[in-house]
Amino acid sequence: METLFLGFMYPANPSISLSLSYTSLEEHGHVTFSRLNYLIAGGLHPIGFHVLNIILHAVISALMIDVFSILIGGLAYDEKGRTLNHAPKTSLLAAIFFAAHPVHTESVAGVVGRADLLCALFFQLSFLTYCKAFNKGSDRDERFSVQWVVVSLLLCAAAMLCKEQGITVLGVNAAFDIVLICNINVYELSQRLFFRKNSLDLSDMLRMGLLTRLALMSLGGLLMLYARWRIMGTGPPAFTEVDNPASFEENIFIRIVNYNYYYSLNAWLLLCPWWLCFDWSMGCVPLIKSATDWRMVWLLLLWCVLIGLISQALCSQDRQRRRTLTLGLVLLVVPFLPACNIFFRVGFVIAERVLYLSSAGYCLLLAYSLGHCCCHWTKCKKLLYVMVLTLLCMHVARCALRSHQWRSEQSLFTSALSVCPLNAKVHYNVGKNLADRGNATAAIGYYREAVRLHPTYVHAMNNLGNILKERNELIEAEQLLSKAVSIQPDFAAAWMNLGIVQNSLRKFEEAEQSYWNAIRFRRKYPDCYYNLGRLYADQNRHVDALNAWRNATVLKPDHSLAWNNMVILLDNTGNLGQAELIGREALRLLPNDHTIMFSLANVLGKLQKYKESEGFFLHALRINPNAASCHGNLAVLYHRWGKLELAKKHYELSLKLDPEAPGTRDNYNMLRRKLDQLKRSTP
Repeated sequence: METLFLGFMYPANPSISLSLSYTSLEEHGHVTFSRLNYLIAGGLHPIGFHVLNIILHAVISALMIDVFSILIGGLAYDEKGRTLNHAPKTSLLAAIFFAAHPVHTESVAGVVGRADLLCALFFQLSFLTYCKAFNKGSDRDERFSVQWVVVSLLLCAAAMLCKEQGITVLGVNAAFDIVLICNINVYELSQRLFFRKNSLDLSDMLRMGLLTRLALMSLGGLLMLYARWRIMGTGPPAFTEVDNPASFEENIFIRIVNYNYYYSLNAWLLLCPWWLCFDWSMGCVPLIKSATDWRMVWLLLLWCVLIGLISQALCSQDRQRRRTLTLGLVLLVVPFLPACNIFFRVGFVIAERVLYLSSAGYCLLLAYSLGHCCCHWTKCKKLLYVMVLTLLCMHVARCALRSHQWRSEQSLFTSALSVCPLNAKVHYNVGKNLADRGNATAAIGYYREAVRLHPTYVHAMNNLGNILKERNELIEAEQLLSKAVSIQPDFAAAWMNLGIVQNSLRKFEEAEQSYWNAIRFRRKYPDCYYNLGRLYADQNRHVDALNAWRNATVLKPDHSLAWNNMVILLDNTGNLGQAELIGREALRLLPNDHTIMFSLANVLGKLQKYKESEGFFLHALRINPNAASCHGNLAVLYHRWGKLELAKKHYELSLKLDPEAPGTRDNYNMLRRKLDQLKRSTP
């Protein structure tokens, strides 16, 4: 007589490795607004976030007309209290330049740029509100409105909540007050202060309320900084040398030279925004090491231009030119101060998003210069108009091209290769994108280039090691991951991945130690406990495996693989009652997990609870109807249960989905022979 082997079969038991995601800088502080956007859009639909970003940029650009008109023409009101614009063409042209400037693409096209947009919006509102503090059409002797100053400070706090750069509006307000409201000549004031040519008379300042307003803004700024300190701690986040290499340079001269070179590059992005990149770190801008480096020309040129503008702003005989250039330079420089490495180290070399506010000062200076040329070069007016129109068309075209590059990760990361070919992070992100799309072969080349450009790039080593592990190139994968953890000993993900590779190489002791190192550096690491359980299961250390998987489910209650493995291990070791309890507990937490349903159905089938087992199998098939193993095991259940026609149906379905399914063909042949015997024995 033939003996039938009707064993339930389980699919392969996978390991869980971790590839690090894209590396880039992130902004915070606009969470509330994004939550509102989420509610309005009805979920995480990107189009809603992008549309709102465009609307915000349009509103900011429109408000810039008022800001520029005040900075150029001063404060004047009609009989109804409306602000008069003394320079409509210049302020409108400056606002158009601002609206179309390509350097804004990152802030508008990137959802995270919402922080920059909201900061700029509240920055503008704070400035415009501060302007409201002065009585309309009155003499300077009359008192200002303290209420409007307080409102301006509150709006400044809102700007700072969106992005810390928002606090710089206090500097712009103070400069506006000194230069335009109090009509103080900065050059004469500095002469009095530094050379004591005349005694400094504070009575006029007291009479105009300037010192009171400056004191209010200083107090408000200190309170904001104190609140920031209480919320976020004593200093900025810790950055590494790859984020901002110049700030880690020990030689002060080289550090200052490179900082100034960064300033010149930012200025160049405003003048010629063609080379735009999502990231400028990791070797994108090599350090200037000596005074003979040809790039020194750029920072010297920058300071020549700045000194020329400052001299005109201070010493020009034309009062309006002096005032406009001063306020334009203030609007250009003051918002950039938090990013200039003077007060604290920043985590980037160049960041286009920090130029969003500073570009307003540049646009104002550009529009004013063009207006000045039109007034004095009457014979070249048409040529100037053509130049302005050409510049705007070029900006619009560049914005369109850059926005198209921001439409997908692939196009964004690939576009950076031509701008920053020496940036290891760019190659890393291109490789990660290719790996996510299944092109592992091409991804390997970019990961290798990232490691070549930056030999201590542990994230690239980790991801490259993962790909090599999947391609069964275990020796090189082990070497890369070992190097990564030697460079960064607290790199928990690399320790876990190293353990997976060592387990595959059957280096069980080393693998166990690697897993425990990962857990030591990251206490709550459910995936590592899961992989540790797989290691113990391979060594037949069943109790240790169950404990490891239980730890994984405690840390992550929806860890499906850990739950499933516990059920399978208990089933395979004959602890069917405990396996049933674990399976039911798992399904209470994961009621729609078809893999756990499948495993529990196998256990119930062995316990001869055929009806309940059938229900779980059928439910699992409704969720995943193309699971060959589920059809095969359901056929085994029917075979045991005596429902031979149903067993035949599901054997055939299983073989149709997977003709090479282990054991299914043998069981199906056994069933056919049994059916043939039954037919022959039937009279």
